Amino acid sequence: MPDRSHDLRSADIAIVGAGPAGIAAAVRAAQRGRSVVVLDENPRPGGQIWRHSRRSTLPRLARRWLEALDRSGAALVTGATVIDAEPDLRLTVEHRTGSFVLDPGAIILATGARERFVPFPGWTLPGVVGVGGAQALLKSGADVRDRTAVVAGSGPLLLPVAAALAGAGARVTLVAEQARRRRLARFAAGLWRSPARLMQAAHYRAGFVRARYTTDAWVVRATGDDRVRDVVVQDRRGARSLPCDLLCTGHGLVPSTELARLLGAALDGGAVAIDGEQQTTVLGVFAAGEPTGVAGVESALVQGQIAGVTATGGAPGRALLMARDRHRRYARDLETAFALRSELRALPDAETLVCRCEDVTFARCAEHPSLRAAKLHTHAGMGPCQGRVCGPALTFLFGWSADSVRVPVTPARVSALLEPHAASAAQGGPSW
Repeated sequence: MPDRSHDLRSADIAIVGAGPAGIAAAVRAAQRGRSVVVLDENPRPGGQIWRHSRRSTLPRLARRWLEALDRSGAALVTGATVIDAEPDLRLTVEHRTGSFVLDPGAIILATGARERFVPFPGWTLPGVVGVGGAQALLKSGADVRDRTAVVAGSGPLLLPVAAALAGAGARVTLVAEQARRRRLARFAAGLWRSPARLMQAAHYRAGFVRARYTTDAWVVRATGDDRVRDVVVQDRRGARSLPCDLLCTGHGLVPSTELARLLGAALDGGAVAIDGEQQTTVLGVFAAGEPTGVAGVESALVQGQIAGVTATGGAPGRALLMARDRHRRYARDLETAFALRSELRALPDAETLVCRCEDVTFARCAEHPSLRAAKLHTHAGMGPCQGRVCGPALTFLFGWSADSVRVPVTPARVSALLEPHAASAAQGGPSW
């Protein structure tokens, strides 16, 4: 257990995110004798990929890193949301015991990624959920027995979610991957360098062996009354309707970059730009894992270790740097293989909602030349999700660049914004 006798509000290093990248960074930084505080919104460390109720259910790799975090001396603060970040490295945090401010010597952003949705008619019906959302629900014990499920969209996440649904008792009838068959074949052929990934994919495929898996296929629309009842799927043979009362859909992941942008860090192709030491364009601010580009858990662990070492002034070993280079090549191959096809831009009709929070249709957004103009005239992206869902969708559909980030980066109590110092002092500080 960490020594909590000192005030970690002025810790040497603050790490935002307790997924694989954040955990690895915390372990390495704490091992080098620095005071480290790790902030995460969830009740337990692990992020989305290692979400759990009981640690015993996790794979061995996850348990090993979580045990290393326990031993490291790093302080873990769960239920903590960073709602503001300033270029002088000051973080405002909302916590169940009251808001407070951190003034660390360095920040490591391990904020992960989120799902990208491409709107289509019916995508807001009850029973239509994100692929990642379905994974989280299943890990939390959601009952899907006897549901007729279709999994559709793009990316490697389709496979484990389909296998998990089938294992939980759902009737998975189709897994539809929009990526082109030739690109996926080239991608798979290149995985000879990583046999573990091939074996893992084969394991997942065996988990839903009774379901059809097809490429060059995507959902055109979903129909139903009180919930989704049918989906229309387009593939090489044409369009066909399938009964479905659970549609899991998502078109890959996009890096979560809001805090990095608020701190003034530059982006590169939609991801946080970093140098060879995982440092962003802001001195003292580092990034690791999916914010720097979606590449999977192994890459996140490697980048987290490098960031944890370099944030303390150390030099990472050559083996870690070489591993990062390999994972970067894999990330580039992944992006190419699962690139979204242009046909998906034609999916929404005029009345399709693209901003669910503010009930803004595709037609209303199409009247405007930019995301800023659409926000001003329709309030698209200004609801509770603050553009986390519709922002990437609008970028894909219209080619709009991301708009500015505003405080708070997530919905927060007014008191957390106005009086973080007073609220923290009155509460006696966060309960670490």
